[in-house]
Amino acid sequence: MMLTAAPSPGPDWDTYVRARQGASIYLLSGWTLLAKEVFGHEVWFIEARDARGALRGVLPIVHQKSLLGNFATSVAFFNYGGALCDDEAIAQALMEQGRKLAQDSGCAYLEFRDTQRRPGDWAVRTDKVTMLLELPLDAAALSKQLGAKLRSQVKRADREDPSVRSGGCELLADFYQIFCRNMKELGTPVYPRRFFEAILRKFPDECALIVVDKAGQPAAAAFLIFASGRAEIPWAACREDAKRAGFNMKLYWEALLLAMSRGCRQFDFGRSTADSGTYHFKKQWGAQPMQLYWHRWERRRRAHAPSDGRMMRYATSVWQRLPLGVANALGPLVSPGLPW
Repeated sequence: MMLTAAPSPGPDWDTYVRARQGASIYLLSGWTLLAKEVFGHEVWFIEARDARGALRGVLPIVHQKSLLGNFATSVAFFNYGGALCDDEAIAQALMEQGRKLAQDSGCAYLEFRDTQRRPGDWAVRTDKVTMLLELPLDAAALSKQLGAKLRSQVKRADREDPSVRSGGCELLADFYQIFCRNMKELGTPVYPRRFFEAILRKFPDECALIVVDKAGQPAAAAFLIFASGRAEIPWAACREDAKRAGFNMKLYWEALLLAMSRGCRQFDFGRSTADSGTYHFKKQWGAQPMQLYWHRWERRRRAHAPSDGRMMRYATSVWQRLPLGVANALGPLVSPGLPW
């Protein structure tokens, strides 16, 4: 077996990924190249080939190095990564090659965002789960599946006579204005708009935006990604005043309907910390947790200090107090260097 690491994927990389049943869409080379093209990060495409040159395994890694830190992730900015390969021995070889690259690059840590546990001496984070909902065939069955309480919450927004739009790049401005405000209220630096533009340009058939209007103005919006019969909603936002009128619930209902209309049989509400507020929001829709395994190499292994949480809460509170214009200007400068 021959291992190589390069800043660009081999010509058969995406063919290999698409041929593997259940492979994460984020293992396609374009998602890793986004980090290079949009943010200027170094990327590594690690490949394992047999004696005939046939591809037997792949592992994409994004190396983020800035004033905010020096670390590497497979894959950064998205929920699913890690090695994709023909057998476990190849996975270990790919991961060891990744560890060597991280060591040589001075990284504080390397993280593989796996959906399965891997053998080896890796530290493993198990505090993250993804929330999955099995979808029925039509809206009537979905309504029945959700139950009376949730149906009433969804219908609450209908009193405001909302309108719903779905599409692509033409809705990005409306999505982004709501997303920016929501991220500031959460105390989190926002991604630059060009990040979402690049995704929509590179994967137009796999992405869609939904905007729910209240009194003719965007009130809630979501970004959806479709792959292999599953829809994922990695980003969603709702104006605070519209939440009180149930527009956040209406948004997710419309997202589920769009997923079913595109033939999806499963809806991925995205990752959450177990037992957190977002975890319970997703669980009320009937979503069930699937354990995620984030394997890590750390240059200096240590338990997180008690002060880490306090510092994060302090940084969040400071960001929340920034004027919206200042947060929107600074966020795109800060967010590319964060360990999303």
